[in-house]
Amino acid sequence: MSNHTKIENILAASIESKQSILANKELISKINKSVELITTSFKNGGRLWLCGNGGSAADAQHIAAEFSGRFFKDRKALPAEALHVNSSYVTSVGNDYGFDVVYSRMIEGVAKEGDVLIAISTSGNSKNILNAAKAAKVKEVTCIALTGTTGGNLAQCADVLLNMPTDSTPRIQECHILIGHIICEVVEENLFNA
Repeated sequence: MSNHTKIENILAASIESKQSILANKELISKINKSVELITTSFKNGGRLWLCGNGGSAADAQHIAAEFSGRFFKDRKALPAEALHVNSSYVTSVGNDYGFDVVYSRMIEGVAKEGDVLIAISTSGNSKNILNAAKAAKVKEVTCIALTGTTGGNLAQCADVLLNMPTDSTPRIQECHILIGHIICEVVEENLFNA
């Protein structure tokens, strides 16, 4: 297979995964539900927390920056933060307690009732992400999960499951950032429509 053909196949697979989202009315309704939950949280003085590992950590940080910085509109900053950005915290808790609790301990320490957690895991089975979702439930923090097709174990912990219609990790991650951008754009519009 030539490089051209390989590139075309990758592009086609990426487009197909997004077309599958567009055709899935239930998933679109869940994306809208996520928008409503985050909008309400911000209106009530809540915060948005995000977590993931590897590329999903980068996605968490990217989405947080869109909220706390700006997306399309010049507007006030929104309180959103990726839980891994404090490297001293992550390395000390990882060393002293284990990596499985780096996010759940942060949720226990800083999240409050009415906040929202976006938990990102392509498999839905990352132990530290599952523990964060469980800690969120205890704190009465709404958990929105971004996963792959099945949702993995995270499907049982999330209040809203946004499971992408593909099993390919790169395609899942491409869909996750698309959904993150959609949520940010619509929340921003809801809050700053003037």
